[in-house]
Amino acid sequence: MPKETMTPRERWLAVLQRQTPDRVPMDYWATDEATAKLLKYLGVSTEEEMLKRLHIDRPFTVTPRYIGPPIPPDEDVFGIKYQDVDYGTGVYREAVYHPLAQYESVEEIEANYRWPDPDWWDYSDIPQQIVGHEEDPIRGGGSEPFLTYKDLRGQEQAFMDLVLHPEIVHYCLDKLFELAYQNTLRIYEAIPGKVMITYVAEDMGSQESLLFSPKQIHEFLIPRMKRMIDLAHEAGAYVFFHSDGAIRDILPDMIEAGIDVLNPIQWRCKGMEREGLKRDFGDKVIFHGGVDNQYTLPFGTVEEVRQEVIDNLRILGAGGGYILAPCHNIQAITPPENIVAMYETGYEYGWT
Repeated sequence: MPKETMTPRERWLAVLQRQTPDRVPMDYWATDEATAKLLKYLGVSTEEEMLKRLHIDRPFTVTPRYIGPPIPPDEDVFGIKYQDVDYGTGVYREAVYHPLAQYESVEEIEANYRWPDPDWWDYSDIPQQIVGHEEDPIRGGGSEPFLTYKDLRGQEQAFMDLVLHPEIVHYCLDKLFELAYQNTLRIYEAIPGKVMITYVAEDMGSQESLLFSPKQIHEFLIPRMKRMIDLAHEAGAYVFFHSDGAIRDILPDMIEAGIDVLNPIQWRCKGMEREGLKRDFGDKVIFHGGVDNQYTLPFGTVEEVRQEVIDNLRILGAGGGYILAPCHNIQAITPPENIVAMYETGYEYGWT
């Protein structure tokens, strides 16, 4: 086996800069339940030991400390209420109360709702957070406001608003994006030049097609996302764009807006075949993800996992520009031996 010559930070940076790393970087996304099962399977007690054992190059995320008004139990800073929903092998927190659902105008929202203030967070300890993580990629800031908007209004109402109440969508997204912008800016100011990766996310796709019309994406999302993208680039960070689903039709527009990394590469979705993505966009964007989380990881055999990793390295990794990872959070139903097979195969075949 070759010898590593780069730190995780250097490895990510080489890929992002279209240079040759010692090996393909590998990232880790999983639910808490899946991670607990994996730790037990490996016989280790901490995630740090797990990451080292499997040669994973996961970024370290910095976050400000909340110092604002007290938040009631089972709520978030937006007043959205959540409930634990057990799906059999684990638990997800689902929104069960939508604080803006009752309003029918911008004026009603302005009169009755208080938006979070950027001053409700303290950024002063962020420099201390990265001590000891000098060799890791640093992730910080970012945005995913329509996800919050859906929980503020309720998912069905949120999508209806795009047609019936566009003025409410514009008003709320302006508020949410501005909060994200200020949060991100203050993180950059706290550790100048240290943030490598900023997520500018929004789920735009279903299994078969876009969740929004291209016109709606251009009206409501891309101009605001572009402001976030420009902020990241001005700070020297790379923009990590996450969108689940079949989003091929909007990819040229997102690339034109300035995204650097595309995640999660759900290649079983319509139009997201790896060969076509690499052919048409491989010189314009870095691919992150690609290990299928709908069939291969949870239900496939170890050999199927190994073969898929090898295929991803061959297809998405041809000529560089690939970071190996699952195409979303690994679920608790996933056999730990499949997770281990993914990373062991990536380590075995990912040398450049």
